[in-house]
Amino acid sequence: MSKGEPIAISPQQALKLMEEDPRAVLVDIRSSMEFLFVGHPKGAVHVPWIDEPDWTVNPDFVTDIRKLLLGGAVCTIDDACAPVILICRSGKRSLEAGKLLLESDFTRVFHVDEGFEGDLNENHHRSSHNGWRFRGLPWEQC
Repeated sequence: MSKGEPIAISPQQALKLMEEDPRAVLVDIRSSMEFLFVGHPKGAVHVPWIDEPDWTVNPDFVTDIRKLLLGGAVCTIDDACAPVILICRSGKRSLEAGKLLLESDFTRVFHVDEGFEGDLNENHHRSSHNGWRFRGLPWEQC
């Protein structure tokens, strides 16, 4: 039974949500190689959804996210639970990962619909017309 989809937000909205709610957690769900070498939003926590070497969905993904949120300890009666903001390369993996979190009883799940690198342009290049990096938001790489 599906519990819907995570709320799609722009990179700018994600950054604003993090600034307005210090409990918000930005989770970069890309592979380790993407996170390290392509770059990632500054302050993002890395929990891969699909990673090398097997390229299968992380069976501990939900548990790893629960650990980030201290098992629910960052929930209050007045303010609900901390927002979980997921980001991937272009918004497709974060949508799928967000659906799983909602099915696992998370309540405030968002996904950056443009992702970190954004969509491909006509020359098959990313970061050329949308995405976190294209928008000039804070990021870093190794």
